[in-house]
Amino acid sequence: MAHVLIVDDEPDLAQLIDFNLRDAGFSTQLAATGETALASAREHPPELVLLDLMLPDMSGIDVCRQLRAQAASREILIVMLTAKSEESDRIRGFEVGADDYVVKPFSVRELVLRLKAILRRGGVPPSSQAAPLALGALKLDLTAHRFYVEEKEVPLTALEFRLLGHLMTRMGRVQTREQLLEEVWGLSSSLETRTIDTHVMRLRDKLGPARALLETVRGVGYRIVEPSP
Repeated sequence: MAHVLIVDDEPDLAQLIDFNLRDAGFSTQLAATGETALASAREHPPELVLLDLMLPDMSGIDVCRQLRAQAASREILIVMLTAKSEESDRIRGFEVGADDYVVKPFSVRELVLRLKAILRRGGVPPSSQAAPLALGALKLDLTAHRFYVEEKEVPLTALEFRLLGHLMTRMGRVQTREQLLEEVWGLSSSLETRTIDTHVMRLRDKLGPARALLETVRGVGYRIVEPSP
């Protein structure tokens, strides 16, 4: 049973989400401020944080940034929940490590299904308990959930780790945006594909000198290629 931390200062909405998540089999905890959320995440680390962007004491962006900065909470799945729908707000959330973004108003049933899908994709699949994947300067240790560039560890969010693992195990094969949404995100291809582009952009930056190995195939999708001799 996954534990979800719901961070929202609207009591009616928070309680509605809380009721539906508990009814779906989740355990939950509520927090109405950023400070309370950070303290709760330290005391009882959740598998997923449902995080409102607008909070009374600090922004959800700052909460997300602090969660990602701490080793103990770095791999917690984070879903932003906000009334803002502008692309710039979504990109800001992804840039600091959010795994997904849900815009108010939303269907509570759809939210529950989306969280289930994200949690299903949150861990390393059993078949991945094998030797680390190595490609040039890159090494992805699927069992230890660690990533290295030129032997230096580089932190990835859970979603970035899954995305890179998916591409590296399919080296040279183009993965369409629709395939990535379904196989990495666990979502239908009806979600805006800009989500994929933003995550790839952030992941490419973390590849450092090996960033050219993550190629864009215009109008189709992305692939990882072998380094040139």
